[in-house]
Amino acid sequence: MHPIRTLLAASDLSAFARHAAARAAIVARGLGARLSIAHVVNGGGLNILRHLVDAGTGDVAARLLDEVRGEVRELVDEIDQRYGGGVDMHLATGSVLSELSACADAIDADLLVFGARGSSVVREWLLGSTTERMLSKTSRAMLVVKQMPHERYQRVLIPVDFSPRAIDALRLARAVAPQADLILLHAFEVPFEGKLRYAGVEADALAALRVTAKREAVEKMNALVDAAGLGDAGVRRIVLHGDAAATILAQEQEQDCDLIVIGKRGLGLLGELLLGSVTKHVLAQSSADVLVSDRDLG
Repeated sequence: MHPIRTLLAASDLSAFARHAAARAAIVARGLGARLSIAHVVNGGGLNILRHLVDAGTGDVAARLLDEVRGEVRELVDEIDQRYGGGVDMHLATGSVLSELSACADAIDADLLVFGARGSSVVREWLLGSTTERMLSKTSRAMLVVKQMPHERYQRVLIPVDFSPRAIDALRLARAVAPQADLILLHAFEVPFEGKLRYAGVEADALAALRVTAKREAVEKMNALVDAAGLGDAGVRRIVLHGDAAATILAQEQEQDCDLIVIGKRGLGLLGELLLGSVTKHVLAQSSADVLVSDRDLG
């Protein structure tokens, strides 16, 4: 399997971005990988600033860039001193999304690490606009960090739907969290179950259909684990009847997971990758960090 050799953590110098940089450092140290931290100063904002400031006051934009450079260097040094392994610094000016993408391409980052931003009293997490846009654009695996990290990932929840990319997600989970317990989850519903119930199909008959569907799902789950070469050590398998998004979020809490690994769905116009509805829901509602798998790691 293609190993994770390089991580790129994007930072806007916010608290959530600092959490992301710290998590990236923990992952990188565990894998012996190289970590780069990137910050992009919005070029449009700098141009507006230059236009507004009187030329006689000196180059305020240059002084601003110097200050930002110092803050980014302070973050890089702090992460390097705390976690070790060496940390590279990238500072750019321009379109945030374009510059981050260019940086990821330049170092051929195997994993992008971004911070989630904002939370409400009901524990809903709002993704920052840059994070959300990068998720839609990139074909690289991307880790969205929501929690302040204290240790390596301990329990990883991996929802699987037995699609061709399921093995990629399992291998990515094992690569990012090599010592964690893996909890594979499949949530199923009988096709057209609601319509069957409305059509008067008896409860016993529906229950029998669920038993059959679960048995088939268990067989597919076992075959998936074998195909991924995970073995049985540290691997749990859960098959439950119910809505996928709701089941994932419930099991995240019940199993006390600190990371969810989930796949991206669909290819849209202009080459932008569209997130599936379940993935979007999990990203918005989960408390755990979320690793979105898309790149073929085989």
